[in-house]
Amino acid sequence: MNKTDTHGFVNQLLVYTLVMICFSGSIGLGTVYLRQQMAQTANSIRQLDNRSEALERRLAETTAFAEAEMSPDVLKRRNAEWNIGMVPPQEQQIVRVTEPVEDRLAQKHYQEMFAKEQPAAVQVKFVLGGGGD
Repeated sequence: MNKTDTHGFVNQLLVYTLVMICFSGSIGLGTVYLRQQMAQTANSIRQLDNRSEALERRLAETTAFAEAEMSPDVLKRRNAEWNIGMVPPQEQQIVRVTEPVEDRLAQKHYQEMFAKEQPAAVQVKFVLGGGGD
């Protein structure tokens, strides 16, 4: 059987076609894999967002409950129910602060820090010659 150049050309064309099909298929599989990974990541982010919103709602409910329990009417009612015997403060016990609280606290903190007694300086006498006079 005589081989001509057309058979060699057809074989090369067939090999190149198969290589291109495999290459295109691998690119397609890679694309599908990446899209699936993106979908999984989006789902996990959505679940974390839902969980975060649920925790924020629960925190808001707890804060609202705590604030409701600290209202003066509720405190008076609890005092009467539980027979604690607490009385509201009298006017002379109340100290009204007109300046910013942060400034007062900073001044108090630094006043205590700098008010500590520094040790007194000790005089040192140097004697030349090492004589113990």
